[in-house]
Amino acid sequence: MKKKINIGMIGTKFMGKAHSHAIKDVSMFFDLDVEPVMMTLCGTAPDLPDLAKKYGWENWTSNWMDVINDPKIDAVVILTPGFLHKDMVIAAAEKGKHIMCEKPLANSYSEAKEMFEIAEKNKIIHMTSFVYRKIPAINLAKKLIDEGKLGEIYHFRALYQQDWAADSDWVWRFDQKQAGSGSMSDKGSHIIDLARYLVGDITEVVADSKIYLNEKRVPKTEEMREVTTDDACMFITRFANGAMGLFETSRISTGHKNYLSFEINGSKGSVRFNLERLNELSVYLKDEDPSIQGFRTVMMTDPCHQYMSNMWPAGHVIGWEHGFIFEYYEFFKGISENKNPNPSFEDGLKAQAIIEAVIKSVAEKSWVSIQKQF
Repeated sequence: MKKKINIGMIGTKFMGKAHSHAIKDVSMFFDLDVEPVMMTLCGTAPDLPDLAKKYGWENWTSNWMDVINDPKIDAVVILTPGFLHKDMVIAAAEKGKHIMCEKPLANSYSEAKEMFEIAEKNKIIHMTSFVYRKIPAINLAKKLIDEGKLGEIYHFRALYQQDWAADSDWVWRFDQKQAGSGSMSDKGSHIIDLARYLVGDITEVVADSKIYLNEKRVPKTEEMREVTTDDACMFITRFANGAMGLFETSRISTGHKNYLSFEINGSKGSVRFNLERLNELSVYLKDEDPSIQGFRTVMMTDPCHQYMSNMWPAGHVIGWEHGFIFEYYEFFKGISENKNPNPSFEDGLKAQAIIEAVIKSVAEKSWVSIQKQF
């Protein structure tokens, strides 16, 4: 009989739905050595009992300490705004519970460091939800780089553009105390993690950011509230292996809904990816016949591509939500093998170090060294 892993989730809404869906369905696609049990959902939504039933949870509570203190719960999923992560992670780790925490791991490097250290001290399995690492196309890009198919890596360029903030009312993401730096922290953390995963450690940054929309209307009122998080950020990086990096994040890029894209150029080839076409990877290899050279579009639906042998027949595409299923497969596999999956809290910590270096660079208008800063 498989060991049951009783789960408590803190947070509902958008991420609550995505993570609940993945936990519910991961066993449909993968043969796990453990059995996930959706025990308790915690949140503040007025319709929480209905949400818990809809998402597939057995119980619900509005007090997150109920999840932490329940001796039957083995693993905790934390989906709250970043300023709440530290207290929840520390409390869960001290109870010996495994933790999946949404990105960014924390709103400061010092908080993230404390969270990583307490997780390591208590020997729990910990994972930061940089879910895009698990997309098959991105894993093919990683494979091509690791096998030397692209040669020496010269450039990494990434964009993460959305437009939801251009016309929205005030939400917690506009408050620096709750959300961190803004577009660069929320969206930048994803492309920073992908850069580290695909190319390697970043050593230096120089950056600029801007708040374009300085006030937002509080919903259902005429009150205007100050925006203290950036709407857009651009920064240049240097990698330890000599590559150059260029990053741009924005939540006011008109016409872009969830446009995470990157291009990597090497001495032997290049790859391009766009999250809005997540089943495709564009690949160019110099060693092919010159008469047919050019970027080719590789469809990521064949069984040879990571995770896809567990999904649909070739040609049947996957969606954004499946990345979370792959993520939870790795999380539960880590629990059963007592081995941390990637990306762990250490990856969340290293991303936060770069985020804070970018913030410092904006303030000082100069290059900032990651190693010297942290």
